[in-house]
Amino acid sequence: MSAPVVIIGTGLAGYNVAKEFRKLDAQTPLLLITADDGRSYSKPMLSTGFGKNKDADGLSMAEPGAMADQLKAEIRTHTRITGIDPGHKRLWIGEEAVEYRDLVLAWGAETIRVPVEGDGADAVFPINDLEDYARFRAAANGKKRVLVLGAGLIGCEFANDLSAGGYSVELVAPCEQVMPGLLHPAAAAAVQAGLEGLGARFHLGPVLASLQRSADGLQAHLSDGDVVKCDVVVSAVGLRPRTDLASAAGLTINRGVVVDRQLRTSHANIFALGDCAEVDGLNLLYVMPLMTCARALAQTLAGNPTAVTYGAMPVQVKTPACPVVVSPPPRGTNGEWQVEGSGADIKALCRDADGRLLGYALTGTAVQDKLALNKELPALLA
Repeated sequence: MSAPVVIIGTGLAGYNVAKEFRKLDAQTPLLLITADDGRSYSKPMLSTGFGKNKDADGLSMAEPGAMADQLKAEIRTHTRITGIDPGHKRLWIGEEAVEYRDLVLAWGAETIRVPVEGDGADAVFPINDLEDYARFRAAANGKKRVLVLGAGLIGCEFANDLSAGGYSVELVAPCEQVMPGLLHPAAAAAVQAGLEGLGARFHLGPVLASLQRSADGLQAHLSDGDVVKCDVVVSAVGLRPRTDLASAAGLTINRGVVVDRQLRTSHANIFALGDCAEVDGLNLLYVMPLMTCARALAQTLAGNPTAVTYGAMPVQVKTPACPVVVSPPPRGTNGEWQVEGSGADIKALCRDADGRLLGYALTGTAVQDKLALNKELPALLA
């Protein structure tokens, strides 16, 4: 039997490139390998589960057996790759060698872990996959007070979701505004106010100095001297593309696994997409570019080399307390921001010296302008 196409990872990137590939090629052997349980789910839904009262099973869309049948593939779960040998087109699982025709890296990003002092460090939960979500739900069951570390996109989404799920939420982050680097300050203020309207409290500036157990839960000691009482902690301080195995295999690494417009790494038969990949200099940790890459890579794997193009890639943030859509200006561009509106309804537009739209941040009722504005936005990868 010919060597299979091997995909490492069964998240949105791995499963979607497999689905797209099967539309074009029903015969080539296909093997998916994952370190988790292989259930199909949509990662963005992890930050909506409490508001919808859904546990991990409720967020799961298909078991790995059903996915294997659908994809005519072998799926190996709870399996960790220990090495990649590009020269011989094989990878290692312990002592076992697995040959591949083409190898697709779709293993995502890992949560950035900050060291936590104190005897409560084991009550800090990153939530990066369905199994993480299940562990956190079990820990939060019967509790009421959640501290969120981080006030970026994920931290704000969890704050909204947990508040909607009946929890008392406080956030701590060493920044001056929510979603720094993503939102214009006026839009950030609107989001913060919306979350505060749900009861969320923000501690912007300090960091968590230590987490101590107490008679009634936990005490989070902040670097500014404040003490926040809580029962469980969510770590949402950011993600880092997984690159260790690729680096050890000699592939070119920068912010992610470096790939060209055909998603090819520095080795001809190894490709990467999703959160782990840096596509022509862009590492975008969002669903829209991932889906675009899955379709293009499937064509390439099926014998029709296809370059990825990114049009405008606006990001919809899941904070119903204050709806947000943002399209940051492309790297290397210079523009002036113009802000209209007030309160929850902010329309911040970034235009260049000739008046061309480079990016925007829309909140509240201003999100209704996104479709018209999207037509003006420049492509990220033309």
